[in-house]
Parts: sequence; structure tokens; C-alpha cells
Amino acid sequence: MAKIKPFKAVRPTRDKVALVSSKSYETYPESELNAKLAFNPFTFLHVVNPGYKYHIQDVTGEKRFKLVHNRYLEFKEANVFTQDKTPSLYVYQKISSGKSFSGIIAATSTEDYHNNVIKIHERTLRKRELLFENYLKNTGFNAEPVLLTYPDNDQVETIIKKYQKERAEYEFTTSDKDLHLLWLIDTPSDIESLTEAFQNIETLYIADGHHRTTSSCILAKNLANENPNHTGEEDYNFFMSYLLPESQLSIYEFNRFIKDLNGLTPDEFLIELDTYFRIEKRGQELYKPKEKHHFSMYLKGDFYALYLRKSAYEFTDDLSKLDAEILFQTVLKPILGIEDIRNDSKIIYSQDKSDSLELKTKVDNGQFVVSFGMMPTSIQEIKTIVDKGLVMPPKTTYIEPKLRSALTIYEIL
Repeated sequence: MAKIKPFKAVRPTRDKVALVSSKSYETYPESELNAKLAFNPFTFLHVVNPGYKYHIQDVTGEKRFKLVHNRYLEFKEANVFTQDKTPSLYVYQKISSGKSFSGIIAATSTEDYHNNVIKIHERTLRKRELLFENYLKNTGFNAEPVLLTYPDNDQVETIIKKYQKERAEYEFTTSDKDLHLLWLIDTPSDIESLTEAFQNIETLYIADGHHRTTSSCILAKNLANENPNHTGEEDYNFFMSYLLPESQLSIYEFNRFIKDLNGLTPDEFLIELDTYFRIEKRGQELYKPKEKHHFSMYLKGDFYALYLRKSAYEFTDDLSKLDAEILFQTVLKPILGIEDIRNDSKIIYSQDKSDSLELKTKVDNGQFVVSFGMMPTSIQEIKTIVDKGLVMPPKTTYIEPKLRSALTIYEIL
């Protein structure tokens, strides 16, 4: 039931791919970004930071998007990018910190999104949807795939492994020690086999890229209304995705950091918490939850273990069983007065992947008053919530792999 389509990717030439491809623009610290722009003329960051060429810092909106389009055309004119002559699917493998991810890059259908074949697990912001839609309309391309996941499928896996036995079109290692490999699938029989395999998959789940998906769908609808000869097969009716089996996803939790106790003293705050939790003081012993409905907390120089009192909290649906939702309903909203967890400046989120002491250090240095940690959400929890039409709180999951920009580019217009 899921529709995928091969496309003619615009790609860096083999000799320049390691120099061209980049992480997402927003992930670079300013110093690293400036260094890459200054010393690497081939980085895709020149395309998405088009004002650098003229030392212009404040160009925004449509003017910036049109400059992005111009820098993109310059990369094509200089043969940094070339376009495949045959519509293809692409096997992409990333190996990071000993973890291997192997999936398919393809064009996926905006209609599938509207028909709930492609399902979301978090809400998007209308302002960002419209911003990205305007970006796509003015630049005409999509350089970073949406991460979609699907139940493991033997037919898809067999074809992926078949191509991984051959020499890769791309094979390079980046400065963060990640290995990247890409293979082209342009054999009609293999494309047909993969297309059929996904037609038998009932649901695709968005793991990362909700705003990019929604903005692509808004653009498709607008362009369809403007096109009297619309057929549904135009390029704008699809968006580029990386389809990865769910067993290969890595899911991490986000920590919560709070700037004040809503007028309470630490002792008063602990008394309020006692309504919903059995509390154990762990002192300087780092505590990380090992079970659902258990939470770690760092307050005034000490770690605490919080165990939910199930007699004090009612599970009404699958969303109410989610640890991020429990923390919101028992602590953030009623005690700390945080009603809008998406926009309230009192709460900050940080993914818990490598720095186990982050809960402590950000409180000890005075940035925050209290911090909370929890167990990662499982893929089954995500699917259950999504399938029942529920939406998780923001920053519930940090999902890998994170994908690079400009390995393959999908031209929408």
C-alpha cells in the first residue's frame, strides 16, 4: 500500500562527494561552520549559506531562498553535481560507532501522507511548515531525505544485501568517523521488486523529518491547484525519503532541564513530588532509570530516583502510559506550571546519547534548577500511539541515524 518511486538524483561526482556532503546546517557550531565555508569550496554549506559568497549576513526569506537556488545552479554548472540519466533507487549504508544502518533512498508519495499510509508521531508548527514550503518552492529541490521506518521485510533486505556485495558508487569516511556507502539500483527488475515489496507494506512511520514532510505536502497541494493538467505523477507529488527497517533504528531519550521551581523551595518541591512518586535520595550516585515509569532527577547537588505511584496516576490510554506524558501530567504542568511544553522558555530539552552526567553539570553550573531523565521510548510504543491516532509530546525521542545533506538531491520542480 506504500508507494515508492525511482528518481533521477542530482549527486556529487564520486571524487568530490566527501567534500560536498554535509551534516544538517543547523547542527554546526558557528566556528566550525565558518571554517568549512572558508576552507572547503565544495561543501554544500555554501549552497544553504548563500550570502557567504558576498559577505552578506542578514539576507532572509525569499531573497535568501532564491540565492540558495542560484548557488545550487552554480554547483551544477561547475559539474560539482551531475544528474543520473536513469530513474533509480539507492541503497545507502551508514556505519557509526559500530552501529550499521542500511536502507533505501526513494521518492515517496504525498498522497500516502494524506491517506494515513505515512503516519506522524509528533505535531508540527504551522509557521515552520509554511517556511519550509516557501523554501522548497523557491529552491526547487530537497537535499536531505525524510527518515521513514517500516517493519522488517525479507524481500527488501535481500535486494539491499545483493547490492552491498558490489563495489559502492560512494565509499567515504567523514571527520566524525562515520562511514558512508551508496549503491545505485537502476535494474528494472530490482526496482519493480522493491516497488512491489513496499506496496505490500501497510504503513510507513516518520522517524525524523515531520516538518519537511508536511511542507512537501503543502507545496504539492498548492502546485496541483495551480496546474490545470495535474495528473498526480508530477515530481512535486513526491518527496525524498530514506526508508529504514525499524529494527535498525536507534532511539534515545531527551532530558528535561527546568529553570525555576515555580516559587517553591527545593524542600517544598520534594513534598509536592511525593504525591505521585516514591522518592529515593541517591546523593552523588548517578542514577539512570532501568524501567518504564521510573525517572531520574538532579536537584540541589543530589540525584534522586522517582518511582511512579500507580495508585496516584490513572492510565487512560496508551499516550498516558508514555513516560514523557507522565512527567508532564504529574510534574511539569501541575507543580512547575509549564502548560506549553513546546514553547515555554522555562524548559529546555537535550538528547541523552553520550553525556551521562549532563543532568548534573547543567544544574551545578547554574543554568537550571532541576533536571529529569527517563528511559528511551521503544519503537513499539511509538507505533502503538501513532496507530491509535495519538501524538506524543515534543522531544520524546531522539532517533538515529541522522542523515547527511546532498548525497542525493531530489528536484521537485
